[in-house]
Amino acid sequence: MTTPDPALLHRLEAFYDALPRFTARAEEFGGLVLFVREGAGWPFYARPRLDGGEPPSAADIMAARERQRELGLPEAFEWVHENAPDLLAVARSAGLAVLEAPLMVLDPAALPTADAPDVRLLDPQSPAFAADLELSRAVAAVGFSTPGTDSGAGGPAERDAARVEIDAAALEGERQAIAEGRRFTAVAELPDAGQVASGIGMRAGDVVEIAGVATLPAYRRRGLGARLTAVLARQALAAGADLVFLSASSVDVARVYLSVGFRRVGTACIAEPAPVAAPA
Repeated sequence: MTTPDPALLHRLEAFYDALPRFTARAEEFGGLVLFVREGAGWPFYARPRLDGGEPPSAADIMAARERQRELGLPEAFEWVHENAPDLLAVARSAGLAVLEAPLMVLDPAALPTADAPDVRLLDPQSPAFAADLELSRAVAAVGFSTPGTDSGAGGPAERDAARVEIDAAALEGERQAIAEGRRFTAVAELPDAGQVASGIGMRAGDVVEIAGVATLPAYRRRGLGARLTAVLARQALAAGADLVFLSASSVDVARVYLSVGFRRVGTACIAEPAPVAAPA
């Protein structure tokens, strides 16, 4: 990992704070801000306040968790470790399990330029957009249910079983986000299987985060995730993004992103309640 760049890490922190504000309201709990989505869509997280006030305490975390439970939201917290190094211990003391994920930024000069004929961006004007989007989310659900890069069970049948119909309001919200340049989705397809990998780009200002990159376990180890990530990165740059980044769920996954021009610059902490041990 390169020496941490405070200015770069602050830009990433500002992105994490700005992105939810397009579709969520902010509620403050001491040193934390909880983003509560207005309407349908993936729920957001709580994270340290951007204004540099008092660092979050264990009491702040417990208050935010209580509010998340009250609203029926996941008890999810995210932050950049280098910007709040003391929060890791505080979060664990408050009963959270913390994933320390490699935080990686794109070096555009190292991005492969090779074509990826098996990868395409979803077109919001296509008659098949709703079906495409539903399948892409089903791919992600199956892929993330089996973390890592190893191949295994989980193919088109499991993807189709996980498919959930998107209601009209959510679909229109997705189209609006694409039209405004805030979001785009790419999928990888094979002739005998249809969609087997998917991922998204999310933009706030001149920064784009690539997220949700997943491959069906039965189709891993074919370079699909790398090619799809490269297509998302090229799309972000073509749309004028000045900074493209992502978080890898493990060191093994980070190696995939290294192969398409990303380098580690820090650590993204992603926290949720620690599992409760079963009684002896």
